[in-house]
Parts: sequence; structure tokens; C-alpha cells
Amino acid sequence: MEPRNFNRGFDRRLTKAAVRRITVHGTRGTCATPLAALDVHPRVAMRILRHSQIKVTMEIYTEATDEATRDALRKLGDTLGK
Repeated sequence: MEPRNFNRGFDRRLTKAAVRRITVHGTRGTCATPLAALDVHPRVAMRILRHSQIKVTMEIYTEATDEATRDALRKLGDTLGK
């Protein structure tokens, strides 16, 4: 499929779904971060995103959510408080 045709079709589907516009490439980040939040092993996420290096998956496409950060700090506090 010709890339411009794919992108036009992708844009039409975003409009129909009434979601904010994102690039096809941007969908990688919207996939990587939820996978991390679901505690999917980083190597599995790397395979899903078809990256050849774990560094790309973890340093570029995966973000730590505020909720995950708070949860980690709460667990640390619970452990240190024992």
C-alpha cells in the first residue's frame, strides 16, 4: 500500500472515531506506555513494537505515568516503614 494512502485512511478513521489526531508513528508511544503500565515485560513490548534494541523501546517510546510513579513510591514507603 502506498504510504500516503495509508495515512489518509488512518486520518479518516481517527476523525470517524472522534479522537485527537496522532501520526501512525505516534501510535508506538500510545502502545508502549500502556504495555509498561500493564507490567508487560520490556522484551515482550520490544517484540510487539518490532524494535531491534530494548533501549529504543524503553528510552524513546515508553513513559512512566504519574500513577505508576506514585504507586512505586507508595510501595517503597511501605517497605521502608516496616
